[in-house]
Amino acid sequence: MWTLYQKELLELLRDKKTLFFAIAMPILIFPLLFGGMGYLTAHQFAKAQTAELKVALTRPLPMVADAIRNGSHLEWVQGVDLSNINAAIKSGKVDVVVAIPANFNGQSLAQSQWQVYFNDASAIKSVMTRINKALAPVQQRLKDQYAGQLGISEPQRQALAEPIALTKVSVADKRESMGERIGGFIPYLLFLTCLMGAMMPAIDLGAGEKERGTLETLLLSPVSRTQLVLGKFLVVFTTSVLAALLSVLSFSVWAVVVGQHFAVSAMVKAFATVGIMDMALVLLMLVPVAAIFASVMLSVSVYARSYKEAQNYMGMLNLVFIMPLVVAMLPGVTLNGHWALVPITNVALAIKDLLKGTLDTGLLGLVLLSTLVIAGLFISFCIYCFRQEKVLFR
Repeated sequence: MWTLYQKELLELLRDKKTLFFAIAMPILIFPLLFGGMGYLTAHQFAKAQTAELKVALTRPLPMVADAIRNGSHLEWVQGVDLSNINAAIKSGKVDVVVAIPANFNGQSLAQSQWQVYFNDASAIKSVMTRINKALAPVQQRLKDQYAGQLGISEPQRQALAEPIALTKVSVADKRESMGERIGGFIPYLLFLTCLMGAMMPAIDLGAGEKERGTLETLLLSPVSRTQLVLGKFLVVFTTSVLAALLSVLSFSVWAVVVGQHFAVSAMVKAFATVGIMDMALVLLMLVPVAAIFASVMLSVSVYARSYKEAQNYMGMLNLVFIMPLVVAMLPGVTLNGHWALVPITNVALAIKDLLKGTLDTGLLGLVLLSTLVIAGLFISFCIYCFRQEKVLFR
């Protein structure tokens, strides 16, 4: 078995496609892709927030016009025909129109209904937030004026405006807060690299052997069918674990480099809360998951008639493996005795709790035990597939 393992592993290392999926992707491609997407999103968001907005008023009241002029990245434009507001906005002459009622004089003690017209298709511009912020001085001025007319003191005015003031006091520490934010994303990346690390070797050692006609030679060798399967399984398992290990190391290094060079303090704080022991536990939980991926993919690969057919099956299989990860990211889904028995989802939830620093050791043991049992069942199924002539010679 170990001789077969060394032989298959050596052949895979000579294959450029395997090296690319097992080593280059987790080290360079994935961090660059996700890092690039994160940087691009942050850049576009900042660009949209600082984009100059041309604001027109249906009534050029001085206090409102002053507020718009003093607003951040807002420009008060005049002389635009507002008889058709939609047409004015679509023409690009103005981005936002604030419609002030004709009966508003700033003196009557009644709430005035204003409308803000803009193209709401682009959510990242946060137009309403920016207009509300700009008009905050006008709101404050009117509040003070009305309170003065009614003879209401500042405490009484605050009590009338907001009878009960709720102040958010979070009991979560820094690690728990950061773990909640990144805990759903990290397992997704790790599982994806495990899948990529197992997929290409599994296809090559199953369907690839069939297509090249070398599987029959292996079956004739003086090695038991179980040893043959375990040898192939260990090769796929090794590349899957190696991909996960390289991903963890690569993301840690890239997070520190990007955080220091681009002053992304949140990223540095997020990874600073995770210790070496935590990362070791993450890798420990990924081991049975990698065994599940390796055994299932090897079974599917040996069932396929050709390399191409195996690739088609793998595409569908990826969706099956990703669905439990989506469930783990749903709000309200937390690790408990029930979810600890659901494969893939249980490990994703355990990694999330581990990053938050709230993982229960009893549940961790249950997750590892249930995942090991399931991995053992899939490995047995893989051995069963290799023992079936009707599967090997379809």
